[in-house]
Order: sequence, then C-alpha cells, then structure tokens
Amino acid sequence: MSAILPSWQATKLITRMDKPIGTYLLLWPTFWALYVAAEGFPGWHLTIVFAVGVFIMRSAGCVINDFADRKVDGKVKRTEQRPLVSGLMTTKEAIALFFTLLVVALALVLTLSWYSIGLSVIAVILAASYPFMKRFTHFPQVVLGAAFSWGMIMAFAETQQSIPSTAWLMFFANVLWTIAYDTMYAMVDKDDDLLIGVKSTAIIFGRLDKVIIALLQILVLTLLVKVGQIQQFNMFYYLGLIFAAGSFIYQQHLIKNRDRDNCFKAFLNNHYGLLIVLLAIIIQY
Repeated sequence: MSAILPSWQATKLITRMDKPIGTYLLLWPTFWALYVAAEGFPGWHLTIVFAVGVFIMRSAGCVINDFADRKVDGKVKRTEQRPLVSGLMTTKEAIALFFTLLVVALALVLTLSWYSIGLSVIAVILAASYPFMKRFTHFPQVVLGAAFSWGMIMAFAETQQSIPSTAWLMFFANVLWTIAYDTMYAMVDKDDDLLIGVKSTAIIFGRLDKVIIALLQILVLTLLVKVGQIQQFNMFYYLGLIFAAGSFIYQQHLIKNRDRDNCFKAFLNNHYGLLIVLLAIIIQY
C-alpha cells in the first residue's frame, strides 16, 4: 500500500482533484446547453456522459498544463510544489496519465453519435493546445474559453443533431465569461508571469484590465438576454441573470485594488454566477 500511495497522491495533485473549482467552471455551462438543447432534463445517459467527460477532460487539461509549465512552475510561489516540479511525478508518467485520460474520454464519446465524435476531436485539440498558447500569444484565455465552452456545442449537436444560433450565443457568452474570470486568475500571477516571460490577458490589458473585464461581463449578460428572448424564457431566467450581474459587481469590488488574494477570490466567485444561471434554466423546465 505504501508503494501505491505516492502515485495516487501525485495523480490527485496533478489532476487537481483536491481543487474542484475548474470542474465546476466547466460543468455548469455544459449543463446550461444540455438543458436548453433538451428543453429539460436530458436523460441519465447524457447527464452522466457529459458530467464524467467534463471531469476527465479537465483532469487531462491540468496534466498537460503542468507538463507545459514544468520548467517555469518552480519560479512561481503558487505552483512551486506541483508534482512535476517537486519530483512526485516524472514527465513520462504525466504523459502516460494524459493519454490514459484521453482513452477514457474516448470511451465515453463512443457512446454518443458520430456527429459528437467528430466534434470531440476539436475538444481534444483545444484542451491540448491551450497550455502552450501562453508562450506565443497574450490571449491564451481565448483558447481556454473555447476549450471550456466546446462541450456546449457538443451538447446541442448530440441532443438536436444540429447547432442552432442559440448554441453559438451560449458558446460565445461562456467564452467571454471565461476570458473575464481567467484574466482575474492571471492577475494573481501577473508579476511572476512578467518575470518569466509568460503571456496573458492580464498583462496585455494593463491598467485597463478592470474596465475590459467589466465590458466582457456586460457582453456576457447581453448574449444571455438574447438567449432568453429566443427561447422565450420567463422571469425566473432573468432573475437568475440579475443575480449573475450582482456577482459581477461583487467581483469588480474584489479586484478594485488588484490585490492578489482578492483577485483569486473574485475568480472563485464565478462558480456561483454560473451555477445561478444553470438553476434559472432548470427552473424554466
């Protein structure tokens, strides 16, 4: 047993099982799409496949992220104890784990239609490429947003065998929401990223970071209002959007002085806003 525990500990840490916030940020919008596409409960098969798929792909994304950042994580206080830096896991073990997770994800996708199977290729490309984008562009958060939102497109494709305008409106709303909250997350590491040469929206936005985040949040609400109009949702949906708007205001309060701890709190708070929108959608049906 003692020989197994270090391997499990490394796996738990590198896949962030102890930090489920990433899973929540992926899962709630995916469920938005599932419920809207199915016009209610999507059934246990799709619920389980997409929920487990989100967990697996988020875990795989964390593994490839740590592999990409293995030479810089040791220079950042927040990441200096990650398994590939501390030696708890080797790079070969990380790559093996990554491909194992992809095989599990493939097994899940194979229970869906060929349409969804084809779209899943894009999901893998997005998840695998995001960690490397921060070396080449100041907008890796855009790629992350697409990666975090592609499951929404797959949800519509699987449920309706088409991708209507509502799907794309929800997709782009979540892409913009992801850029906003991941910019808050990047604000936490901004000073370290500048020293080691890692790019992010927090860096390129500069002193306009708070204003741009606010504009992104306004665009998110605008797109979600449009979704409500197309779907002819009732007051409960819009009440959910009002609560989401309230969470955005609270986040702006937290990041007003760009304090690291408060920026991280603002990032975490987005989980509640996404969940509130999901609950509002569920109430519709």
